[in-house]
Amino acid sequence: MSSRLFAISFDAHQPERLARFWSGLLGLDRADDLPDGVALLSGNDAGYRLGFRSSQARKAAQNRLHFDLTSSSPEDQRETVARALDLGARHADVGQGPDAAHVVLADPEGNEFCVLEPGNRFLAGCGFIGALACDGSQAVGYFWSQALGWPLVWDQDEETAVQSPKGGTKLTWGGPPLMPDPGKDLHLDLAPDGDRQAEVERLISLGARRLDSAHDPSGAVPLADPDGNEFRVLADG
Repeated sequence: MSSRLFAISFDAHQPERLARFWSGLLGLDRADDLPDGVALLSGNDAGYRLGFRSSQARKAAQNRLHFDLTSSSPEDQRETVARALDLGARHADVGQGPDAAHVVLADPEGNEFCVLEPGNRFLAGCGFIGALACDGSQAVGYFWSQALGWPLVWDQDEETAVQSPKGGTKLTWGGPPLMPDPGKDLHLDLAPDGDRQAEVERLISLGARRLDSAHDPSGAVPLADPDGNEFRVLADG
């Protein structure tokens, strides 16, 4: 048994507005199957959606999870940055320095993302959304590899990465130390392939923990991975 990565979901104060930003930036179509939010079809070989769930959480620090967008040429990189700024993004300083070849931006609700320079061999062939780059331990990379059934494609110096056997976006973890909880972030929504309760128990056996105090109105089961990042197992697989 395993889970499918159903959606990478943003905490959003204005889900519709944030979905329009990302739809415009990435050229994505609307989906209607996220039980408690707005969803876009990622068009990515990894087969997930982008979700936007209503949340009143306040952003207190840099996100632990962010997208790395790829570029095919310097002109393509500049065009992506210009389009993002026209749609309401802003430049962001996360300590990258003035000589960085990648461009760090924040969407209209402050979620950081990077537009990478062309020639990134590690993300070659991964698509426009090359990576979901996560702040996290080696152990959490191992956890998500087992949880999703995605093989490790990088495991060196406490940095890990996994990728769907079908290809597409890589999930990467940069190793310690962990950044503080930002309060408002991106989260993974899983759809179980089979009995949900059995899948919840399997994820717990791998190192997840139940968030018993959390209530999800959609009926999803909220859990936390070994680094304490909240994720959900959706009600319908």
